[in-house]
Amino acid sequence: MFSNYLIGLREGLEASLVVCILIAYLVKTGRRDALKPVWAGIGIAVAIAMGFGCVLEFGSQELTFEAKEALGGGLSVLAVALVTWMVFWMRRTARHLKSELHGKLDQALAMGTGALVATAFLAVGREGLETALFVWASVHAASDGTPRPLIGVALGLAAAVLLGWLFYRGALRINLAKFFTWTGAMLVVVAAGVLAYGVHDLQEAAWVPGLGNLAFDISGAIPPDSWYGTLLKGVFNFQPDPTVIQVTVWLLYLVPTLTVFFAPVGFASGKRKVTVADEQGSRPSKASQA
Repeated sequence: MFSNYLIGLREGLEASLVVCILIAYLVKTGRRDALKPVWAGIGIAVAIAMGFGCVLEFGSQELTFEAKEALGGGLSVLAVALVTWMVFWMRRTARHLKSELHGKLDQALAMGTGALVATAFLAVGREGLETALFVWASVHAASDGTPRPLIGVALGLAAAVLLGWLFYRGALRINLAKFFTWTGAMLVVVAAGVLAYGVHDLQEAAWVPGLGNLAFDISGAIPPDSWYGTLLKGVFNFQPDPTVIQVTVWLLYLVPTLTVFFAPVGFASGKRKVTVADEQGSRPSKASQA
């Protein structure tokens, strides 16, 4: 449940931050007339993301067992690839997110209502589709027959919306560089578990060999139905009897990805710290006005 809460919080907060920047910029520049098309674009993006999630969930129910496992495994691998790219992209560009969105919004304002809708849709839609895919893959991997994974996602999204509103109101300040770095690292750990589970699905679909070749089996020491087994599965997608290929893929993804992620390429210690107040569009400095 915690891993799904983290996904909902992290992914939802990115979308909330984008919405916060767009709305705050229009309000600060006196363009409240443009709020309706922006909200329309945001609403369309949310509706499409939810529809995509429903298609993934209900569209796979009529498939055969092998087809379900192949679909689940393939989408899990795709979700991990997209989320990994997103995590690194956000770590590199968080400091420039405000100026990038402002530039696109200025162009859209000059082009008209349709461009505003499209800009808001594209800004939020990508986050929404990535979130829907990764949430589906993670819930599929951590599902234990209870609604807890979905409850975790819902709580994470609700917390993200609340934080976004507090950011907009100026009631909360946070160092975005540190936030996206540490939550990104935790998301990489979650993604490693999703990837390993996706490989297991592909093995059950007979797309990848080695299903019967176990790396170890500690089901006796950590029963999957125990409270600590459930906790490990919910947080890390832990499996007490993984195959050799699962463990190999998990290590080959997790170790290099975290090593590169924590390399000092994005937020050097001597650079200015980034806070939500910066992203909301604080007053420009005299140097920037010159």
